[in-house]
Amino acid sequence: MANYTEIDDPTAFFQCELWTGNGSARSITLSGNSDLQPDMVWLKQRSGTENHNLYDSIRGAGIRLIPNLNNSESTTNELTAFNSDGFSLADGDEVNKSSSTYVAWNWKAGTSFTNDASSTSIGSIDSAGSFNNTCGFSIVSWTGTGSAGTIKHGLNSTPKMIIVKNRGAGELWLVYHKSLGATKFLRLAGSEAVQTLTSTFNDTEPTSSVFTVGSNEASNRNGYNMIAYCFAEKQGFSKFGSYTGNANADGPYIHLGFKPAFLVIKQSSSERNWIMMDNKRSPFNIVTKYMKGNSDSAEETYNYVDFLSTGFKCRDNDTGANASGGTYIYYAFAENPFVTSTGVSGLAR
Repeated sequence: MANYTEIDDPTAFFQCELWTGNGSARSITLSGNSDLQPDMVWLKQRSGTENHNLYDSIRGAGIRLIPNLNNSESTTNELTAFNSDGFSLADGDEVNKSSSTYVAWNWKAGTSFTNDASSTSIGSIDSAGSFNNTCGFSIVSWTGTGSAGTIKHGLNSTPKMIIVKNRGAGELWLVYHKSLGATKFLRLAGSEAVQTLTSTFNDTEPTSSVFTVGSNEASNRNGYNMIAYCFAEKQGFSKFGSYTGNANADGPYIHLGFKPAFLVIKQSSSERNWIMMDNKRSPFNIVTKYMKGNSDSAEETYNYVDFLSTGFKCRDNDTGANASGGTYIYYAFAENPFVTSTGVSGLAR
């Protein structure tokens, strides 16, 4: 029988969750089919203009990065714990303001690692973090050297997207995406088109064991703590690619091999926002509710795409996702594989 997917239950590794704030300390229990202890939580107030918040288990609960700003990390204690089935929150406005609505996207890594590069001969810069080879996700920390070097990412397959942040300085968020290559990068906290700079990833593609950083202060500033979020592609669970828009309501169809739970689109050929969509805020087609990943703006509504059992299809001519001749990159994670490893077909919306 064909291997249609590597993961029959995507909720074991990625879940989207919604809640309404109550202004008091509380725990959020993820509602997927599987219990998931998240190692990365990216959350945003839907109903207001609080910033995006990103927390991970390597830096520790309570230590926040802001994906829509280039600020250094800060201690907020608004996300107070990563639990076996979710996470705990304080009463802060960014995470739990009374009557405000929120969304969180949650990923599991779960296996710790440390790498002494001189002892293992894997990479040239020491690193540590957490990884999950089943779903292809790792979180990696290291201390910048100011010189080009290689870093063990913990996975046994090549990352297709890497998000890098200097934790201690107001440097750019850098995004490597396989469709753009290692000479280029996108700014996570900006709307700019793809930019070319060899000193970010040293013009070197990642491998199944390491990724490369250059001398740029955003990716490897000497003496500064750095963090990277690495994503490998897994059949039936995650996909990273690009497409060309046609400015037509009968827009391009992009095959993923699964029904999306979470989809992010960014035009790389021009200045556009990062468009973030999911199956919980828009449970039916057309998928209308979205966040701008590079902005603190509240949730907005537009007829961008349909989520299909095998991928997604653009449904409008808006430049955010379907400008004529525009090049777009995307990344997506599954709600259900199109066909499970035992041959059971997924359902359309």
